[in-house]
Amino acid sequence: MFEIVICDDDGACLEQTNQLVSDWCATVSVPVTVKTIDNGDQLLAYCSRCNPDVILLDIMMPFLNGMDAAKEIREHNSTSKIIFLTSSPEFAIESYDVNATGYLLKPVDRDKLYKLLNKCLSATDTTADSITLHTAFGYQNIYLHNIECLEAQNKKVIITLFDGKKIETVSTLSYYENLLTVEKGFFKCHRSYIVYLPAVDHFSGTEVVTKTGMKLSIARGLGKTFQDTYFSYMFQE
Repeated sequence: MFEIVICDDDGACLEQTNQLVSDWCATVSVPVTVKTIDNGDQLLAYCSRCNPDVILLDIMMPFLNGMDAAKEIREHNSTSKIIFLTSSPEFAIESYDVNATGYLLKPVDRDKLYKLLNKCLSATDTTADSITLHTAFGYQNIYLHNIECLEAQNKKVIITLFDGKKIETVSTLSYYENLLTVEKGFFKCHRSYIVYLPAVDHFSGTEVVTKTGMKLSIARGLGKTFQDTYFSYMFQE
């Protein structure tokens, strides 16, 4: 499901943009959901729970303007495409600081909007998969290919990245097991561990050693299954 969020404090502009986006939805072959929001604080609250594919964001809003909202979003979300909507070109250069996909002047031109939305839609086919982590400090978005392994510890899950960084999350290992499937390159080798198969350096029937030297146990009876899964996935890759 492709998701677009429109954030604009001007009701008339919000309705107009929503209509343009709805018309665009009718021209594409994938299911699209559209959510409208009328202030920056509500946008941040929504983006702390979800990572929409596209955010159409008005810059000139009271209290929390669109540029500041985008900067906060980028602190934990690097994947959502941000397209700014504004009546003034003065923020165009600053938009590069948040890796904006586009910058449209109001009133929004239909063809220019469609071109940007088509670009965002086509990019989803090549964008690396990512996952949103729920931590004690909020939500953080990471790419799956940066994960080395996950370890259950005291009702929490520690996620180790390739660079050695460890992120403590408040979700359960079973929650991640449902998201990080074998098709995505992950294997639950033990009740306490999920390993990313491309991160494996070598293994035996009882233990996996990752490329950074971490040692993970393989549960009794899973040695052959792990071996078959590993070679099947890596050969496919």
